Amino acid sequence: MVRNTLFASVGVACGFLAAFLMFRLPALRPPPLATDYQLVLLANGQTFFGKLDRLGSPYPVLHDVFYIQSQTDPNTKAVKNSLIKRGKEWHEPDLMILDARQIVLIEPVKPTSTVAKLIKEYKGQ
Repeated sequence: MVRNTLFASVGVACGFLAAFLMFRLPALRPPPLATDYQLVLLANGQTFFGKLDRLGSPYPVLHDVFYIQSQTDPNTKAVKNSLIKRGKEWHEPDLMILDARQIVLIEPVKPTSTVAKLIKEYKGQ
């Protein structure tokens, strides 16, 4: 009698666990990236644009990386923003391996956006 009750309890617990996993696991998967480029904002405030790979892993990889550099004209105080391609630094990085815990948000870069147009210009397309 005790054995039957134990088996029944284990069966019910397994059923609840299976139902939970069936409905919860799809919500744990990262959403698909529908655009060629994404904006990635890091916890330290840095923002990068690139092609994000391995989203959902502990260490996503950002390829073809760009960032915005602002310069203020000392005379007019006007701010000029420039899109800069990573890779011109001394160590010539061709990708960034990110700590997923440091990613604050990811946004799509629409093909019609200013950033997408500047990337196309940079690549000569």
